[in-house]
Amino acid sequence: MVSRTGAEEKEAAFRELFTKHYPGLCRRLLPYLGDRTSVEDVVQEAFIRLYFRPPAQQENIPGWLFRVAVNLAYNHVRSEERRRKREYQVAAWGPETGDNEVLRQEEIAQVRQTLGRMAPRDRFCLLLRAHGYGYAEIAAVLQVERSSVGTILARARERFRREFSGCERSVTRNSSEQNL
Repeated sequence: MVSRTGAEEKEAAFRELFTKHYPGLCRRLLPYLGDRTSVEDVVQEAFIRLYFRPPAQQENIPGWLFRVAVNLAYNHVRSEERRRKREYQVAAWGPETGDNEVLRQEEIAQVRQTLGRMAPRDRFCLLLRAHGYGYAEIAAVLQVERSSVGTILARARERFRREFSGCERSVTRNSSEQNL
């Protein structure tokens, strides 16, 4: 029987946590960043922080990882906003499976475009709320007062409505121009 050292046990436990939580964390962050490469970078950074600076409270490691990853994602979006606006691309179209699927894919692309044009704070506020997070959690991620979240959320919803309806008009206009 070979006994493990403390470092080996720590690495084995970390590998188990990584294997168990990495895929789910990536899936949960994809709506926030929209880019798989960025999601993987952010999630890896969260695990690096877990490895080198674990939380004092070990009861809810998955929750801690998600909170750290969302904060890292928000920081990533803020620092990369100009580049993301220039390079933002509509999701690739899959094979056409009928008019309903095409319309659904077009609407998804419009939502992503609209979110991509919004300020990072507004985008994160909408996405966090849509995923069921409360005002206190949103305030912690956005680093604002809890009492400001309602106002930020209301304004973000209104901006989304304006941007999305403008996007629909633009798509309709472009489609009719192509038919000429």
